[in-house]
Amino acid sequence: MTSIARRRAPRALADAGAPNRSLVLAVILACQLMLVLDVTVIITALPDIRSGLGFSDTGLSWVQNAYALTFGGLLLLGARAGDILGRRRVFVAGIALFTLASLAGGLAQSPTALLVARAVQGIGAAVAAPSTLALLTTTFREGPERTRAISWYAAVASAGGSVGLVVGGLLTSAISWRWGLFMNVPLGLLLIALAPRVLPETERHAGRLDLAGAVTSTVGMTSLVYGFVRAAEQGWGDPGTVLAFAVGIGLLAAFVRTEARAPQPITPLRLFASRERSGAYLARVLVVGGNFSTFFFLTQFLQGVLGFSALEAGLAFLPMTVAMFAMGRATPRMTARWGDRPVLLAGLAGALAGIAWLSRVSPETAYFPQIVVAMLLFGTGTGMAFGPLTVAGLKGVAARDAGAASGLLNAAQQMGASLGVGILVTVFAAAGRRAAEHPVAGAVAEARHELAESVATALAGSAVFLTLALAVVAFASRPPVAERAPIADAEVAG
Repeated sequence: MTSIARRRAPRALADAGAPNRSLVLAVILACQLMLVLDVTVIITALPDIRSGLGFSDTGLSWVQNAYALTFGGLLLLGARAGDILGRRRVFVAGIALFTLASLAGGLAQSPTALLVARAVQGIGAAVAAPSTLALLTTTFREGPERTRAISWYAAVASAGGSVGLVVGGLLTSAISWRWGLFMNVPLGLLLIALAPRVLPETERHAGRLDLAGAVTSTVGMTSLVYGFVRAAEQGWGDPGTVLAFAVGIGLLAAFVRTEARAPQPITPLRLFASRERSGAYLARVLVVGGNFSTFFFLTQFLQGVLGFSALEAGLAFLPMTVAMFAMGRATPRMTARWGDRPVLLAGLAGALAGIAWLSRVSPETAYFPQIVVAMLLFGTGTGMAFGPLTVAGLKGVAARDAGAASGLLNAAQQMGASLGVGILVTVFAAAGRRAAEHPVAGAVAEARHELAESVATALAGSAVFLTLALAVVAFASRPPVAERAPIADAEVAG
């Protein structure tokens, strides 16, 4: 545990007085888009990265995991740092680190150099991201004003991943995969220049940085994901696989114990006192796990089975992107009319139906209409779900916990992405081995058959993630018995 004492700053807002809410939201959304894009922007470029830098099939998965794990694992520490040091100051520092790492990643000449750059990118994102949502929470009052702002935030968060696929495919085909990282440099510099002029500074508090909690959570999650990835290659009985799971579970148990005893934990356990908030965090892990895995595996199907180029594969996700963004913008009106719970449940059900349809792909599946219609259904459902899910994760959170709560939401998103791919890679590999036992005529046809079977099975696993998320939300968002009883009594009386 490291103690950092700071005096209270006399100002809670930027020097210019009350912040311009529209400009604050614009900076927050630009930052969120940049950070979310970086999760998926090089997915469509993975074949080029593998051949260009000499990655193995297993090592290639760490191009994503190195970023997502440090991002998700250190988000909670970044949130706490913002509370202690001032959120605008921490935001600028995080964006600066992210920008430098993006430049280094674009210049990488070896797998090790790229993975190190991706990990440092994740650290920078972990420092910057919690401050964005915390600044949004403190700038916009709870109620319709905050709901509208969160709807924009959720729309960017949900659609940003698929936008990254399109942008990544375009840059890879037109120039090089490296520009998926280089593009962060000018945007990062712009955000660094705008932040002191636009974002309000928050009060600095004397406090402690819970380094023990940050280390145990990050290393614990990394060990778990490593265990799943290793199991895909070496098997579940491999000593290294078993050791990775044992270390991961032990460190995560130590994390919970640390947070229960720490004077100023990065994850106050009181955030889990609300059943609805706890369910929202767990559901977010499951939803993102299913969604991100869908991007990851469907991209391989489009390129490896249907023969799309990187650009064509990226453009193929446009229907999903448009549906996500459009529904994200429409969701506030829907929740105002029908309430958060019905909209959230309907959205998750729609997303589940879309993934279930996609899980039926085969070498004979055509992009239009089968995949397009399924993508539209999936994108519509996801766009409906993310806004209410974000609102549920912040509902009733005290101002002192705004940073921790926003960090926890972002951590759940990144952990879901890592765990989803890590778990379903094992499913993907097992399905590929089964398909290889029933070869078809011709080497090319056999490779397409194996890949299609593997992708279909992995997407069925994504559907399981969404099914679990739907069950969690249905249970966690139920009104208390005391609130349901009068309705039941009235029905009996009628």
